Amino acid sequence: MEQVKGYYKKFVTEGFGEDGALNKFEINCPDNFNFAYDIIDKFGELEPDRPAVLWTDVKGGEKTVTYGELSRLSGQAANLLVKSGVEKGDKVMLVMKRNHQFWHAITALHKIGAVAIPATHLLTEHDFVYRFTQAQVKGIIATGDNPEIAARVNAADKETGGGLKFKFIVNADGAPPEHFFDFDALVGEQPCAFARAETRSREMMLLYFTSGTTGYPKMVTHDYRYALAHVLTAAHWQNVQPDGIHLTVADTGWAKSAWGKLYGQMALGACVFVYDFDKFVPSDVLRIIQDYKITSFCAPPTMFRFFIKEGVGNYDLSGLKYCTIAGEALNPEVFDRWKEYTGLELMEGFGQTESVVMVANLAGTRPKPGSMGKPVPLYNADIIDEKGEKVPAGEVGEIVIRCERGAAGMFGGYYKNDGLTDDAWHGGIYHTGDTAYRDEDGYYWYVGRNDDLIKASGYRIGPFEIESVLITHPAVLECAVTGAPDPIRGRVVKATVVLTKGREPSDALIKELQEHVKKNTAPYKYPRIVEFVPELPKTISGKIKRAQIREDDGGILDD
Repeated sequence: MEQVKGYYKKFVTEGFGEDGALNKFEINCPDNFNFAYDIIDKFGELEPDRPAVLWTDVKGGEKTVTYGELSRLSGQAANLLVKSGVEKGDKVMLVMKRNHQFWHAITALHKIGAVAIPATHLLTEHDFVYRFTQAQVKGIIATGDNPEIAARVNAADKETGGGLKFKFIVNADGAPPEHFFDFDALVGEQPCAFARAETRSREMMLLYFTSGTTGYPKMVTHDYRYALAHVLTAAHWQNVQPDGIHLTVADTGWAKSAWGKLYGQMALGACVFVYDFDKFVPSDVLRIIQDYKITSFCAPPTMFRFFIKEGVGNYDLSGLKYCTIAGEALNPEVFDRWKEYTGLELMEGFGQTESVVMVANLAGTRPKPGSMGKPVPLYNADIIDEKGEKVPAGEVGEIVIRCERGAAGMFGGYYKNDGLTDDAWHGGIYHTGDTAYRDEDGYYWYVGRNDDLIKASGYRIGPFEIESVLITHPAVLECAVTGAPDPIRGRVVKATVVLTKGREPSDALIKELQEHVKKNTAPYKYPRIVEFVPELPKTISGKIKRAQIREDDGGILDD
C-alpha cells in the first residue's frame, strides 16, 4: 500500500515551507513517460484490487473498476482499436458522458499513442462536421444513452465524405445503431496483453475543442507531461487522499474531467467517484455525497449555492473532509454559508483548458473568501497591464504565465493555428485573457474575462463584484452581469437575475436590487437594467454563458 501512495513521487519533486505549505513543485518526466503504462498498469501490478473508479447512475446502478481491471480492459480496448485501424498519432473522438467505459477507452488510446478528443454529447451535426474536418478524426466511441448522438454522428460523417474508419457505441439499448459496433462486446473478445508502444512525453496525447466569445472553437493540445502536472491539481489543491473517494462534478467531454476524474487522482492511486446523471439536482448530489461517504469534492461555486438553498443541514456530510471550487469566481457569501453548515472552507483554484491549476488556495494555506489564492509553485504567474508591465497591488490587469511555450502542464499550442498560438503566447509569456488584481498579501482576486469587462460611462467594470453583491440579497438565487446596448450611454450594466422561490418580479424589486448594489459597492456600478429569467444559460459544466446573454441583447462585445 505505501508503495502505491508514494509511487507518483518518482516523477515529481515537492518542497514545503516551515508552515507546511507547498513551495516547490517540479516535474521529473522521463522521455518515454506514458500515463497508461507508468501509472495505470503499474498500479494494476502493485495493487490490482484497489478501486480506481466507483460508478453509479440515477437509476441506482453501480459498478466498481479496480486498477487491475482498468489495466486489463485498457489493454483489450487498445487491441480492438488497433485492429480497427488506429495508429499512433491518429485522432479518436470520445463522446461518452459519464459512462464508466470512458476510463479504459482513453487509457487505451494513450497506450497506442493515439490522440484522444473528449467531447460533449450535446454536439450538433454541424459541430461534429467541424470537428471531424478540422482534427481529421479517424473514429469515434460514443454513448448509447441518447440515440440522437449516433444519428448526428452518421449524418456528419456522410456530409464529410465518410472519413470515419470506425464507430463504436457503449451502453447501446438493444442492437447497435446503423454503422456502429458494440464496443463493450468486442472489447471483451480481445486479449489483455498489449505491447508497450514507443511514445514520447512531448508528443500529443490530448486535444480539446474550446470555445471563446467569438470565432470557431480552438483546438488545444496537451502532451503526456500534462498528466503528471495534474498531480499538483489533485494532491495539493483538491487535497485528494489515496484512501479517500474523490468526486468532481464534470462530464468527460470537458477538460475539467481531466482535472478531477483522471490524471492527478489516479497518479495518487485514489478512487474516482462517478455519478452518471443528465440534469443537476441538488438533493441527488447531496445524497450521493452522504451515502457514499465522499471525502473530497470539487464543483462550480453555483452548485454550492444550490446546495445551501436545498438545505445542507438535512444531510449527513460528515465523511466530507475537503472541498474545492473552480469554473467561476467564488462569492464570499457562499463561502461563509458553506463553512457555517459543514465547517469546511471552499478552496478556490484557477486554470484553463490550456493548463493545469495556475493560481490556487493550496492545501495547508489559509484562504481569503472570494480570492483565487496565490500562484502555484509550478508556474511564474503575474498580473500585467496592456503594455506588458507588472501592475501594482490593487490594480486590475491580465493574468499571465511567464514561461516558454510548451512548458510542462501547459498546452503545446492551438492545433493548426499558429496565428492564435502566437497571439496567446509570445515573448516567453502566456496570456490567459482573464483579469484580476493582486492584494498586498499576494492573493489574486478575479475580475473577469477580458471579453466580460464592461466599459460604461468611461468606467471599466468587472461583472463579478456586482454579482457578489446581488446574491447577498435574499430575493436573488443566482445572477449574471453583462454590458447591454443603450441608445444614450452606448452601453450600461445589466443584471440577469433568477429569483428564489416565492419571490415575484416587479418594478419595486428592480429598484430594491439597484439600491442594494449602490449601498454595497461604488454607485456607478449599479445595474441600470434588471431582467428576471427562470434560469441562466450555462455550459454543461455549469459556467454561466455571459456571451450568449450579450448576443441576445444585440451582439455587444466589450472591447
